[in-house]
Amino acid sequence: EASREKVSKFINSKFEEIIFTKNATEAINLVAYSWGLDNLKKDDIILISEMEHHSNLIPWQFVSKKTGCTLKYIPMLNDGMLDMEAFDLILSNKVKFLSLTHQSNVLGTINPIKDMIQKAHQYGTLVMIDAAQSISHHKIDVESLGCDFLVFSGHKMFASTGVGVLFG
Repeated sequence: EASREKVSKFINSKFEEIIFTKNATEAINLVAYSWGLDNLKKDDIILISEMEHHSNLIPWQFVSKKTGCTLKYIPMLNDGMLDMEAFDLILSNKVKFLSLTHQSNVLGTINPIKDMIQKAHQYGTLVMIDAAQSISHHKIDVESLGCDFLVFSGHKMFASTGVGVLFG
């Protein structure tokens, strides 16, 4: 419980909003296979980006096949940034879930997640941020960001392997 308190202070969340998992991948899976399978249906859209790590791609492919919903991708520009004009065009009331990396593990691109979260919330879209790559380099304040879920792995910050966090 002391660890939960430290993590909640670290990302500025409430104590009860912290769930420990084995790693960020398990945290993503937990959201996809519990919330996703129970709440998504045929006409719904899950939105991710073309730069996602496989841990934030495979579960959503599975959920889309099981529920019949559509998985769409935010395209990337040639400079490695997300195409924000395309993002704005894709957003609609049909987009029920946005799952997005904060910082690409391949490109190093830092996505404008605060702005993206605000835009998604205008449509009632829930947002999960994969902060596995960014948590050790940037101050993450979930209250300020307004994300619905955030995941990260402890080993990216010199903690023991087998420790992950799901904020929700």
